[in-house]
Amino acid sequence: MQHAVITLSAAPEPSGGIAGWATGLVETLGGPGAGVAIALENLFPPLPSEVILPLTGFAAGQGAITLVSALFWTTLGSVVGAVVLYWLGLLFGRERMHAVWAKLPLVKAGDLERTEAWFVRHGTKAVFLGRMVPIFRSLVSVPAGVERMPLPVFVMLTTLGSLIWNSVLVLAGYWLGDGWEVVESSVGVLSKVVLVLVVLAFAGYVAVRVRGREAAARHRRTS
Repeated sequence: MQHAVITLSAAPEPSGGIAGWATGLVETLGGPGAGVAIALENLFPPLPSEVILPLTGFAAGQGAITLVSALFWTTLGSVVGAVVLYWLGLLFGRERMHAVWAKLPLVKAGDLERTEAWFVRHGTKAVFLGRMVPIFRSLVSVPAGVERMPLPVFVMLTTLGSLIWNSVLVLAGYWLGDGWEVVESSVGVLSKVVLVLVVLAFAGYVAVRVRGREAAARHRRTS
């Protein structure tokens, strides 16, 4: 174990920031350290999986942990973090969700009802595929809990989706070696694209709602 730590520490990866923090966890705890880092990444999305996962693969390539251990513990960490968010959604509940929604400006009860109906029809695909989409990979667990998706189904879908996402990024770091940061930059671009699309969609939604209210107000004044 001591030799593995020396090998990883001697490798030229960043010593500070999130990369340094994740490296410290892997050096100290091995595979479970990578699992802890990914569990926290699920609970706090600003912690980027595109840094933690390739760096874990890089550590496996340096011999600090085995590749099987890297994939097992990071996937377990993903599931644990997702289940925590699922339970938060379950405890928050549908009634509270509707109560909060009713107090929000520019939204209608029908919007939430349509969203719920969509999740009932497509929730399994949303949870499975959402695990492979930056930003949504954490957030999708909450509506699954609110809508009370059966926990065994949720865990199965989350495990499969997480295993695919984690495998791609861990193996990329494993194969790229010292160039693992290429994964961070590439996935970082994807995350920014997703974020921009979400912001544009939200802005469009707000614009439609505002115009609808203005049109309704003009109609009332002229009638």
